[in-house]
Amino acid sequence: MSQNLMKKIMLLFFEYDTPRMVLVRDKKVGFTFRLIQLCVLIYVVGWVFIYERGYQTVDGIVSSVSVKLKGIAFTNVSGMGPQIWDAAGYVFPAQGDNSFVVMTNFIATPDQKLNNCAELPDAAGHCSSDSDCRQGEFTKRGQGVMTGKCINFSNTIKTCEIFSWCPVEIDYIIPKPPLLRAAVNFTLFIKNSIAFPRSHVFRRNLVETITSNTLKSCIYHKTKAPLCPVFRLGYIVNESGQQFDKIAYKGGTVGIRINWDCDLDWPVRFCIPVYTFHALDDAKSNISQGFNFRFAKYYIENGIRKRTLYKVFGIRFDIMITGKGGQFDIIPTMTMIGSGVGIFGVATVICDLLLLHILPKRKYYKKKKFKNAVKKE
Repeated sequence: MSQNLMKKIMLLFFEYDTPRMVLVRDKKVGFTFRLIQLCVLIYVVGWVFIYERGYQTVDGIVSSVSVKLKGIAFTNVSGMGPQIWDAAGYVFPAQGDNSFVVMTNFIATPDQKLNNCAELPDAAGHCSSDSDCRQGEFTKRGQGVMTGKCINFSNTIKTCEIFSWCPVEIDYIIPKPPLLRAAVNFTLFIKNSIAFPRSHVFRRNLVETITSNTLKSCIYHKTKAPLCPVFRLGYIVNESGQQFDKIAYKGGTVGIRINWDCDLDWPVRFCIPVYTFHALDDAKSNISQGFNFRFAKYYIENGIRKRTLYKVFGIRFDIMITGKGGQFDIIPTMTMIGSGVGIFGVATVICDLLLLHILPKRKYYKKKKFKNAVKKE
């Protein structure tokens, strides 16, 4: 028993498998074999080589962005009088980069000065006596430091007295319609420079078809003027799937994507940008909607330091640069060819499964497929 077992183990150890060529004339198997080969060929040539450009080495993108806005808006707010707003007043930050805010609405609290005044009821709550107001403390939503006194906010309401910039800001009455509705026609000029370092290719979105005269008159349109780098804000917001008046009321966020997908085997003039626009706000959320922040303009009047406080509602634009540059390289080419040849083996594996396990004549095919060659001693 042990000798037979050892003999089988030895035979198994010294056994060698070699492929045997068997020509099978079967229409179903032949059709399946050719169909799979055709699918593999279409995948390798059509998808891997032509669409994905698998024969190229991909170079990462390095980019820089600067922006300029133009447009004028007029407001006449109570307490401030008539005012003209230009880019120096409604763009934050002033220098413009890949992330900036355009003011579309605001709440102004003019002529504030450091003094004692009553806190807002919804910020510090009501009080009935001085003991409800702890001197030197402040609440999370408060606008100043409590003095320890409970004073009249109105004829019927008492709140804690605070030391703050008075009068305090009342920020829950948002102007409607937005004060700077004219922003819908403001124009945005985007200047984008990119480089593919490994390929030593440098490009700007001011491509060959863009001239000084073109910049003076062109406005971007995805079909009529797809390469113009001057954009109307209303068009950007609409293309992102939002309504300008709605987003201008309480602010919001819009993404501008500039994609450079370049085949560097072609002349560099064919490397051009593609612009797309995306809404970055969750329209379904009811919590903390919009985009706002505060800033103040300080001045001295009659020797007293004062300020005008602005709560700004605006559209934040985030410019995102994406892309890649591909160039022919023999190494990925040979790698893709080798992978493609290997994938052709899938056809053989599937057809062998049909022959040996599924077709009615599988036992016959097994006999033709496998043969034991044993040397007689």
